[in-house]
Amino acid sequence: MVALIGAAALVVSAAGVEAVPRPGPVGSGRLAVQGSGQGSGSAVDAARGYLAAGAERPHVGDASRDLRPLATLVRGKAETVRFQQRHRGVDVLGGQYVVRMEREGSERTVTGTSGKYFTGLTTGTSPAVDEALAVERAVDAATDQLVGARAPRDGAPPLTGTARGLVVLPRGAGVLTRHVTVRGRHPVTGEPVLQEVYVDAENGYPLLQYSGLKTFRAPADDTTAGDATVGEKASRGLRGSPGLHADGSGATYDGRAVDLSVTYDEPREEYLLRDGDRMAGTSKNALTTWDARERYASDVSGKWPSDLKEFGSPAPAFGPEATEAGAVNAQWAAGKVYDYYRQQHGRDSLDGRGMALDSLVGVTQYGHPYVNAFWDGAKAVYGAGDAEHRTLSAGLDVVGHELTHGVVDHSAGLVYAGQAGALSEAIADYFGNAVETDASGTPLDSPDSGLLGESLCRTKAPRDCATRDLNDGRTTSKSFVGVSLATDSGGVHLNSTIFSGALWDLRQDVGRTLADRIVYKALTEYLTPLDGFTEGRAAVLAAARDLGATGAQRGAAERAFGAHGIVPGWELALGVDSDVLLARVAPAGTRIGAGGGWWAASTADSAVWAGRADGAGAPRRISPDDGRPHVDPATDGKTVVWLAYNRRSVDILARPVAGGPVRTLWSGRRAAVELRVDGDLVVFEAGSIPGGRTPQYLRLSDPAAHRVIDEDSGVQGFFPSVSGGRIAYTTRRFDPDTGRSAFGAEVFDVATGRRTATGRLGAPLDAGRTAINGSYVYWLVHEDPDSGLTALRRADLDGTHVVDLSPGDGPGALRIGDLTATDDAVTVTTPTTAADRGNEATGKLWQFSADGRRKDRVSCDRGEQMWAAAPGGRQVVWIDSTTGTSRLVTRVRPAGRCG
Repeated sequence: MVALIGAAALVVSAAGVEAVPRPGPVGSGRLAVQGSGQGSGSAVDAARGYLAAGAERPHVGDASRDLRPLATLVRGKAETVRFQQRHRGVDVLGGQYVVRMEREGSERTVTGTSGKYFTGLTTGTSPAVDEALAVERAVDAATDQLVGARAPRDGAPPLTGTARGLVVLPRGAGVLTRHVTVRGRHPVTGEPVLQEVYVDAENGYPLLQYSGLKTFRAPADDTTAGDATVGEKASRGLRGSPGLHADGSGATYDGRAVDLSVTYDEPREEYLLRDGDRMAGTSKNALTTWDARERYASDVSGKWPSDLKEFGSPAPAFGPEATEAGAVNAQWAAGKVYDYYRQQHGRDSLDGRGMALDSLVGVTQYGHPYVNAFWDGAKAVYGAGDAEHRTLSAGLDVVGHELTHGVVDHSAGLVYAGQAGALSEAIADYFGNAVETDASGTPLDSPDSGLLGESLCRTKAPRDCATRDLNDGRTTSKSFVGVSLATDSGGVHLNSTIFSGALWDLRQDVGRTLADRIVYKALTEYLTPLDGFTEGRAAVLAAARDLGATGAQRGAAERAFGAHGIVPGWELALGVDSDVLLARVAPAGTRIGAGGGWWAASTADSAVWAGRADGAGAPRRISPDDGRPHVDPATDGKTVVWLAYNRRSVDILARPVAGGPVRTLWSGRRAAVELRVDGDLVVFEAGSIPGGRTPQYLRLSDPAAHRVIDEDSGVQGFFPSVSGGRIAYTTRRFDPDTGRSAFGAEVFDVATGRRTATGRLGAPLDAGRTAINGSYVYWLVHEDPDSGLTALRRADLDGTHVVDLSPGDGPGALRIGDLTATDDAVTVTTPTTAADRGNEATGKLWQFSADGRRKDRVSCDRGEQMWAAAPGGRQVVWIDSTTGTSRLVTRVRPAGRCG
């Protein structure tokens, strides 16, 4: 499926033209273009004329008028023009083409091209879905992904969305989408949220979403009025008067005295961390550090608070307060990063045109410590740290990492998801560490030269503190972990050291100067938004050749990539210990179903299929071919139910597995979730989100929806499951005396109308998904706010004999996000917990016997295992991302122990 980012890379249209760097003057030719500047002799005109002539590639020249110039990079005689592909005036996601030329007088020679140009696009560009519905669907989709299997916090503010315009996703003939940016505070963890969501403009289905925050560390899994958007900052004059330059100073976290270029602001009668010197001869913009100590990270991600102030001091020598807040480090380090790119690569600030460089220090997470940093597309934001970690700006490599994301944004524009996102993280790590090791004089042969974030801890040794190590020697075949987009944006941190380790090996082998030039040239002159590790390798090797690297130096580059497993066809070496039922299922965001010996899943082209769990016979297409997205199926082996998206509603459809007419059971403006079917009963949640949905049920024989919980009961319900005419769900009751919510579970007998509350153990902080069979009800609870561990709880159907099959703390406790049950076993999914920690921290499946006496790993596959469903007995089907693509796989029995 094109333009849906899988675990390994973004899959692109077979109809697209892809130019990859290769030896020799790719498509070279003499262009007799006279003059220079913005007229007919400009580099853009020369590059466009070359493509229009059709000399280099068929088809590209036919539509060269749809190429919009993005940037021109000039270094001596070398000129690089980067184009954005447009389809009938609408930008194509990832469609970028790069033309490289050498200029001699009035003539230019094309030395090479690279990039992706999609030739098979025929989609229209008139949207059927209005902005309001697209924003609503995008916010719903982002909230669903973030909340997952946990109830949102009490009083969690809803996310908000902003329409960003139309974008064509290069899938088949192209899909016109509305791009929506969703921002706010994570409904469960409180972390900042900035999600980029693409909603099908024909039917309102959210096709793609990924994070817009480029963070230093992978986001933690457990732990607005009066604002302006980032783009409004300059127009509101928040910088104040230019002020008077002064020579200032301060002390970094490690006690080193550093010089600072500061500005005296007369209205405030203070010296400000505003350096106007570095860009005084170009754009006259400044490097500025802002005081955000009273701000939540979520309140500044993608926004600019209107009353934010630059960090100030009564004297030009900034004192201990500025040091402890991380302001001195942020300002000094930003200057070092600016100087590095200016002096080593001739780049004026992050965009190459002297953009303002802003740093915000001291943010917290929902009022609690925020141990992370991010680049949100316009500024760098640094968390205040905690009792162990200093402010994130205390690491020069961290500052270099975040600001390099700005360089990536304004050059290759790598999409922050899957392999492209991991490539972005790798390049940010490489240059961030390059700036730090050069500034500190750390020898490249030092075993600690590859550490990142090692200076952030107050008590731990550097190696124990480091977030990543570019010298860790991990290779693709041993360490690549396939995950869904819902996890670390597809493994952007998890897999980054595979590529950055190869780059660091290159720096150690050929020296810092040449290696830095090679990587910078690959980034700015070769890479385009959808590139992955294979394209990244080709770009680096081509850049080394173009820079005149010797045979030995080019050989060192090839060895570096080989040592890390980045060789042609490396993905083919990733195997599984399970049987494949269906290839190319839809990636994260769509559930699968199973029951009665059958499975049901949505394929990458948004069609619902069903098949026998034993693999016999061919799968059957269940959904009609009517142009609508059909997703989130459930089945009991007799009937399949699923969702179909329309421009005005989302429908629940049903069809017998054996075939027959498709029936519409329910329609709503917002999508239903937690869809299940058993016999005549269909259950689901519907309503506003977060926290406003309620469990409902209907009968196939009489599709009139009924609430499971009385509307005036004061009880909220979540995560329904169904079996044998009974519906299980978790509950939340607000206690006005304590000011807290109490969580539990109930069973509703549809035939009698009786509700049975289960007994309680402890005082759960929240409750998760449920499962029910002929004997028991199972549900998940969280009790420890620090560990995030989950108890798997079981009760008899009459609510008695409440026990934990898996404890909520102590030895053997798990973090569980999902569960499914048969009469023989209950299977749980442990979600990815810390994407920096490798394979064992990613989502895995565990199975418990019904009596809780046996606990086994279902599969020893590397990579993420998600959305388990049980066809019967001990068999499990799930979506597995080990190989870099999402596939439906199965095991009849658990693997047992892994390791």
